[in-house]
Amino acid sequence: MSFEEKCKKANEALEKLNNNELSLDDSVKIYKEGLKNIKEAREILEKARLEVEQIDE
Repeated sequence: MSFEEKCKKANEALEKLNNNELSLDDSVKIYKEGLKNIKEAREILEKARLEVEQIDE
């Protein structure tokens, strides 16, 4: 999945978490998925930053 897709999935998880009708188990599951997507998006962003730094050198 791309950086943009990971961000979109994280935002979707946040929207779902704002639903007061979710069970605790569902909320925890969605929260974990959202964190996973954020972590992976950060990793993609960091990799891109390092590549740009190498180009600048």
